[in-house]
Amino acid sequence: MQPIRIEEVQTVLNQFKGQDVYLHLETTNGAYAAHHNEGFFSAGAYIRNGRIRFSHGKIVGKGPYRIGLKLELGWIYAEGLTDWEMTDKGQLLLAGHDYEGKLAVALQLSHEPF
Repeated sequence: MQPIRIEEVQTVLNQFKGQDVYLHLETTNGAYAAHHNEGFFSAGAYIRNGRIRFSHGKIVGKGPYRIGLKLELGWIYAEGLTDWEMTDKGQLLLAGHDYEGKLAVALQLSHEPF
């Protein structure tokens, strides 16, 4: 993965607009390590292979970045994104890593299921 360059990510994001695509969206604040500290409150969200179609997608911010995807009846939103890559399979992978390099958020789009 490489650091997000907003213009490049926006160009790739536009290529998915108006098409049925598969979404992977995940957030975590340390759920996998919560067992090390019983006083730690863990929260997260996860969806994999949700099929969506968005009419408008936008990346904004000065870093970490935010992406919003406008659906027919609502929005999908991810915040805290820092890195990205486009795979050989045409999948757009975006991730947000904290200051220790741990994954905090992932947003991925693909024409095929993950």
